[in-house]
Amino acid sequence: MKIVVDRAIPFIEGVFEPYAEVVYREGKDIGRDLLLDADALVIRTRTRCNRELLEGTSVRIIATATIGTDHIDEPWCRSRGIRVCNAAGCNAGGVMNYVFSALYGVASRKAVSLNHPTMGIIGVGNVGGRVQHMAEHLGFDVLLCDPPRAAAEGPEAFCSLDYLLHNSNIVTLHVPLNENTRGMVNASFFSRMRPGAFFINAARGELVNDDDLVAAIPQLGGVIIDTWNNEPYVNPILMEKVDIATPHIAGYSYQGKLNGTSAAVQAVARFLGIDALKDFYPVAEREDLLAQKLDLRGMNQGQITSVLQYNYPIFTDDFLFRMTPGSFERIRTDYRYRKEFYV
Repeated sequence: MKIVVDRAIPFIEGVFEPYAEVVYREGKDIGRDLLLDADALVIRTRTRCNRELLEGTSVRIIATATIGTDHIDEPWCRSRGIRVCNAAGCNAGGVMNYVFSALYGVASRKAVSLNHPTMGIIGVGNVGGRVQHMAEHLGFDVLLCDPPRAAAEGPEAFCSLDYLLHNSNIVTLHVPLNENTRGMVNASFFSRMRPGAFFINAARGELVNDDDLVAAIPQLGGVIIDTWNNEPYVNPILMEKVDIATPHIAGYSYQGKLNGTSAAVQAVARFLGIDALKDFYPVAEREDLLAQKLDLRGMNQGQITSVLQYNYPIFTDDFLFRMTPGSFERIRTDYRYRKEFYV
């Protein structure tokens, strides 16, 4: 068997070698010629898996060590019998940490009170659910908008997008990128938000119309952006105006990377019948980076801010990115994975 792997996936080198021929490449450099005789492809978001890359190859399974699959043409893959597996929920804790470290950090810098605010969460899957749990732990009121879940489970726990935007002090995006969500955050979206509300996007850049966001910023209380249109090329006007700008690293926790690699390896092992790896989980070489439980109840805003910044000093990531915005991919590749916290 032959397995092609994005070399930037951590904890994976040496795992498949006892059972298959393994070839490592940078994700952007994985080409069709390399896949002609490959059985499996293990990637991140930087490999566009479509007809151009895959037609005529022997690839039977694609495992992405990410929660998103918008870099994969799933309908085409299904039509060719290619299995697609993602690492659902692998980085949910890391993204939740990012949202609250950023929110409290910006609120502190701008002297904005977070006394019993309302957080509107758009998309309540693995990540949105973790954000909801943390918000409730902190005493926030929470509004949830997730039309697919509302249709499946009943509307009682959910509200419309219009209601959420009109009634939230903080709006955070956690939806997948698809034909229904692409460009959903536009001038109409911002016109329905409360003046002074915070806007957070740690989902996908293509959910947002950049020009409309730039125009809306003077009416917003704080803007936090981790994901961008046209990555790795960042809109410099937008970057200059937002309160926190980071290079798509919200989910880059140590625990999240362990989870993502585990999910990808297990998916390939189960599909190809590599019994020894069906329950694979990487050895945690840094026990000091394993997730830590926090209890923030009863703390005031300043104390919470201090604890969150101690556990994740997010302004360091913001500063490094602003100093070298052309190093988007290098910062991600060389990122020092951080310890997750949970409540």
